[in-house]
Amino acid sequence: MSNTKPIRIKTISEFHQLRGLPKPEHPLISVINVKDVPALQHNEPVKLTLDFYLIALKRVFNNGKLKYGQQRYDFDEGIMSFMAPNQVFSVSSDKKEGLKQSGYVVLIHPDFLWNTILAKTIKRYQYFDYSVHEALILSEKEEKTIIGIIENIQQEYHSNIDNFSQDIVIAHLETLLSYAERFYHRQFLTRKKANHQILERFEKLLSDYFDGDEINHSGLPTVHYISEKLNVSISYLSRLLQTITGQTTQQHIHDKLIEKAKEKLSTTELSVSEIAYELGFEHSQSFSKLFKNKTHQSPLEFRQSFN
Repeated sequence: MSNTKPIRIKTISEFHQLRGLPKPEHPLISVINVKDVPALQHNEPVKLTLDFYLIALKRVFNNGKLKYGQQRYDFDEGIMSFMAPNQVFSVSSDKKEGLKQSGYVVLIHPDFLWNTILAKTIKRYQYFDYSVHEALILSEKEEKTIIGIIENIQQEYHSNIDNFSQDIVIAHLETLLSYAERFYHRQFLTRKKANHQILERFEKLLSDYFDGDEINHSGLPTVHYISEKLNVSISYLSRLLQTITGQTTQQHIHDKLIEKAKEKLSTTELSVSEIAYELGFEHSQSFSKLFKNKTHQSPLEFRQSFN
């Protein structure tokens, strides 16, 4: 089943039907109470791709554990995840005795956002590209805040629709997304052990790459290569590094490159062209330009400063 083609769900009504739920009250937005969702009838995961946004807040009981980074956390805290249209994900049943889930799932079709500011600004929320294991972990106080906003959304579209309904729901959605942005920033700062383990692995990965032969065969490491090796999404890694170090992934790669270049310029007699080639550049001019942008000296000027 894991290799089967994902089922594409085009409408919120289709999603409700697939999950055995009543027809949604609004065709373009829905708030689902997790406890009302029937369990899957088998243990095999079902791959889905949705044509709409999905925001999930879930809490699992029965002493459940969540692996986050290299740590495990109790499910006493709420877990939020975000999905943009056309992403593939899997749902599966968990028939552990006594296991209970609660929470909400919010579905928003892009057509609901049409001709609003949020239609454009929603793309700036990077966490819609985060993987499941990069979920947002909420404190009890944060969870209450999010649930309050979700319930306000639900109450608004359950009421009689009028000329103000869409604007009010959009305002609630913007508030929810802004709070999620704040809470993710807090998570990067407070989940120090897990995040600094990623940072340590990142530093070691760069050092091993530049010290080994791979750079001669593959050139400079890409952000995509780094994120794959660390098993985190590109956007999550960039956000984490910017929060902890103030620099992007690409800036870290360039800093390591300049560090190795300085080492070769000061301890070897290799030409600038040879050093550029050893560091993965096809053209020495590109290397010299980057070096000068970073150090305000050309490679030769830096070398001469040691004489």
